[in-house]
Amino acid sequence: MADVRIILVGFGTVGKGFLNVVIEKKSFLKEIYGLNLHINAVFKSDGGFISNTNTGLDIQSLLSIKDYKEHPQWVKDVKAYDKIPEMEADIVVELTPTNIGDGEPGLGHIRQALKSGKDVVTANKGPLVVAFQELITLAEENKRFLHYEGAVGGAIPVFSLARENLKSSKIISIEGILNGTTNFILSRMVSEKIPFEIALKEAQELGYAERDPSYDIDGIDAAGKLLILTNTILRRPEERFVKFDEIKIESIRNITQEAVELAEENNLVIKHVASAKEGKLEVGPKLLPKTSPLAVSSTLNSITFKSDLAGEITIIGEGAGGRETASAVLTDIITIFKKRIKTKNNN
Repeated sequence: MADVRIILVGFGTVGKGFLNVVIEKKSFLKEIYGLNLHINAVFKSDGGFISNTNTGLDIQSLLSIKDYKEHPQWVKDVKAYDKIPEMEADIVVELTPTNIGDGEPGLGHIRQALKSGKDVVTANKGPLVVAFQELITLAEENKRFLHYEGAVGGAIPVFSLARENLKSSKIISIEGILNGTTNFILSRMVSEKIPFEIALKEAQELGYAERDPSYDIDGIDAAGKLLILTNTILRRPEERFVKFDEIKIESIRNITQEAVELAEENNLVIKHVASAKEGKLEVGPKLLPKTSPLAVSSTLNSITFKSDLAGEITIIGEGAGGRETASAVLTDIITIFKKRIKTKNNN
């Protein structure tokens, strides 16, 4: 049985979802992989839960306590940025909110983890959008793994599909529905024949859209995901990394009910499509046939790879949600664990 010590940074929806999944899959991980996960610390913005034992924190107590500040292992005002380098851990799981402006605080946490010899798993797009090349280089220099399956497509195994199952093919282009909020809004405009403003309000009431929905409806979120996909999958070793300001972005704010109905009359749908083709990166409204694999409804995401040997392959699934994203995070941890075992056996 192998013990893997984890520092979790972020105690929001995805962070709590991850802890619940760790509890749920405890026996499975032991039986199938011989893997025993210990959560040595969980950090919030105003402090952290820090274990004083080799067995880690009692996760159930963290999730069940009403006032987290009353937890016996709560330490007020301690910062993850300061503690990551000095704590003993194998993997840092970074799940703080996305900030595409400067990537913080996640960017600082990932830097600290890699520099101090810890592998990193994250679902945080911000650091990867702001400093993709730097972080990849930092991981390589320190011989650490940086995995981020949950940063694009939630539960959809996008990078695993490209990295493991399409090894024999060259992926030529990527096209997809990468934001569940915009897809929900456009789907409701079709199914309920309601204007954009009403569909947006409904999305906000259901928790699919934030009070300020700009990241989603203006294409910023999808563009960030497209950048990560492009730099990970399409970029060749000799090519430079793409930057965010190279992506052409168009909002869905100006899509009218009349435009949606006209499209439907012609057996078409309007979708907010992200595409990387022939060196052009774009996010914007696009007319698609109703039979298109990208014409998914509600909050679903859909991603199509076009390759030289395998042709077109589309993968569809839930692109967000605490439990769904947590599944990708846990998969990344298992992948890193298996890679470490392989490296150890080869030495």
